[in-house]
Amino acid sequence: MRLLRFSLVGVLFGIVMTKSEAISWYRIQEMFRFDSFHMYGIIGVAVISGVVIHLLFKSKPVFGADGELISFKDKPQTYKASILGGTLFGLGWAMTGACPGPLYVLFGHGNLVILAVILSAMFGAFCYGVLKSKLPH
Repeated sequence: MRLLRFSLVGVLFGIVMTKSEAISWYRIQEMFRFDSFHMYGIIGVAVISGVVIHLLFKSKPVFGADGELISFKDKPQTYKASILGGTLFGLGWAMTGACPGPLYVLFGHGNLVILAVILSAMFGAFCYGVLKSKLPH
């Protein structure tokens, strides 16, 4: 039953990404060239939604799907790590024309070439795991 719920959320995510044209390489190119507000609007809604959900989670106890309490721990801000991570994320996004979320939606649409990007992203995550102790956090 739990797998079905996650699958339905994934299908809903794919529909939203497709209908909003967030998986379109042309829309992403327009964003990076500052030719259109479309993607900035989508990202803005996502950021505002994330802030509201974050505040709701902090205001009262919320439990995850596994029944554990979701809590937030304060940690020191390291701008060095944010700049490095943001730069790598942005470069990957600009080179591939897709951020990580829509990669699976594109694959589901039958764009098999995106599998190379998915495998590269998985390799990058593996490298991060190997190098985690040596990176700024």
